[in-house]
Amino acid sequence: MDLLELGAAWLEDQRTRHLSRTVTYLRGNDSVNVAATIGRTEFEQADEYGIVHRTESRDFLVLAVDLVLAGKAELPRAGDRIREAAGEQVFVYEVMAPGGEPPWRYSDPYRRTLRIHTKFVGMERPP
Repeated sequence: MDLLELGAAWLEDQRTRHLSRTVTYLRGNDSVNVAATIGRTEFEQADEYGIVHRTESRDFLVLAVDLVLAGKAELPRAGDRIREAAGEQVFVYEVMAPGGEPPWRYSDPYRRTLRIHTKFVGMERPP
């Protein structure tokens, strides 16, 4: 590990400890609670008439090692869901990105953090 990678690991640890909240990542019947930092990404896409449409996704930055479903390390997939509790409400987001963009990407050069793009799909009552 070089000095830059050590520094990046320290920064990711600080982000996870101090700038995150617990969310639930779901795929089918499998789920895991992970620490996530909330972010956003703006996408631009031109339609067949040349009009540019802007879409914003709610992003969840999660340590790659924390995304373990059914005992196996996984990468995000389109269609997975993330539940985010806020007081008495639970917001539900689906993993996706517009216009053929990938639904996630690594957020750092060392592939420690996943930036998961989502779209709000509904509300649920807390369990």
